[in-house]
Amino acid sequence: MCPHCRAFITTDDRVCPYCNEAVAPRRVNRGSPGPILGGLIPHAGYFTVLILLINTGLYLATSLYSLNGGRGNFVDLDGRTLLLFGAKFGPLISQDGEWWRLVTAGFLHGGLLHILMNSWVLFDLGAQVEEIYGGARMLSIYFAANLVGFYVSYLWRPEAVSVGASAALFGLVGAMLAVGTRYKSALGSAVRSVYLRYLIYLLLFSLLPGIDMAAHVGGLAGGFAVGYVAGTPHYEGASLERFWKVSAAIAVLLTLICFLKWYLWFRAVAQ
Repeated sequence: MCPHCRAFITTDDRVCPYCNEAVAPRRVNRGSPGPILGGLIPHAGYFTVLILLINTGLYLATSLYSLNGGRGNFVDLDGRTLLLFGAKFGPLISQDGEWWRLVTAGFLHGGLLHILMNSWVLFDLGAQVEEIYGGARMLSIYFAANLVGFYVSYLWRPEAVSVGASAALFGLVGAMLAVGTRYKSALGSAVRSVYLRYLIYLLLFSLLPGIDMAAHVGGLAGGFAVGYVAGTPHYEGASLERFWKVSAAIAVLLTLICFLKWYLWFRAVAQ
């Protein structure tokens, strides 16, 4: 999006074709989606694929543990395994101070169908958010939505064991709705209309038994708020862009700290 006239332009444009404003190329900085597998899969964002790989790796680890030391199987993991790997559970958070679970829970999944559905949505939706907002904003939105979603779940349903990327996915939907709300144009209206329908479908799905509606609502609110404040990228190297790069770095650092605290806790429990 042109930082001057707000018209949508391509990532290859160095000069806005509508207002002739000079713009910096942002292809590398924004992590723009590109074709993979020779174009068989049309688009993929760098950070989206990275999150997918992390989720998949953790699912393989939890499923192997469930098969060997737990009571579940590869298709359906048991609750004890999920708790050991960092699921959200109110009593452990409030009584034992395990606040890191509000972050780690968003990278875990309770079964094969669960991770397949979330991965399918993330692959498509994450690439779109990454294209519109850029990689730094996308990571900030994803982290905030994940954290707020599981915090609302902790407040609303503290006794429930909850995991999944869906809180962050609702945040990505919220971010796209923020684009349609903030930018008053025909394209903004079209984006808002498409993702409003997307949201309705996801909310209806959230009514199914066993689905953590609280995490979804919290993630939606968190993603919308950060997306509305963030806006779309401006000049590369501008102070606002540096702010969101720092924000993304902090989000990654906090996530790593949460997983480090989980690892130290897991080692202590396993001994």
